[in-house]
Amino acid sequence: MNKIRVIARLDIKGANLIKGVHLEGLKIIGDPHTFAHKYYDEGADELIYIDSVASLYERNNILDIVSKTVEDVFIPLTVGGGIRSVEDAKKALRAGADKIAINTAAIKNPNIITEIAEHFGNQCVVVSIEAKRKAPNQWEAYTDNGREKTNIDVVEWVRKVQSIGAGEILLTSIDQEGTQKGFDIELIRSVMDVATIPVIASGGMGEISHIHELLQKTNVDAIAVAHGLHYNSTPIQKIKHELQKFDYE
Repeated sequence: MNKIRVIARLDIKGANLIKGVHLEGLKIIGDPHTFAHKYYDEGADELIYIDSVASLYERNNILDIVSKTVEDVFIPLTVGGGIRSVEDAKKALRAGADKIAINTAAIKNPNIITEIAEHFGNQCVVVSIEAKRKAPNQWEAYTDNGREKTNIDVVEWVRKVQSIGAGEILLTSIDQEGTQKGFDIELIRSVMDVATIPVIASGGMGEISHIHELLQKTNVDAIAVAHGLHYNSTPIQKIKHELQKFDYE
């Protein structure tokens, strides 16, 4: 079994690190660079920065934060929010990002996935999928940080994006996000059944027992944690210690 990566997810609004529930009710946590450096020191395998309002306001203000972070944080960094073109991707990579996460732009124009992959390689294209349950064993993809419905089935969207250039999937359960009640196991399993590329599970991590359930019932490649890290309820070293018990490292 491959090593499960532990990724610190940092959602950004303006100059601040924020956190909400179901991607709503966002509260300011603090300075993103301070938290990013803390998670780097604690042993995070990667970082994800998501600009939570970039698509809403059609702007991207996160690159200054990225440039500052990479001065003293030396682990892979994924940047998402407001990436609408190859040129936007190029700017993010030049600022120091290793990978680009795209959601809203990919839904509007799936060709952007292929274009970025052709320019920079599949390995740097992460398709972010915000999933919300609409019926038993059925989830709809949302855009604009969980604000807009698309009528696109999540599992079918996974099939498509991996066929046109995506190198990885960031799968966020809107229903579980910020609740600390555990991952949406059914969602993750449904996606893993069709995925041929790595999948990052995000949304719901609140206690170590949630890792047990996730690893017993799925074979995800990585977990992205936000609330549990920001509030220190599930610090990185504690997560990694539990992963070792499962012989995943």
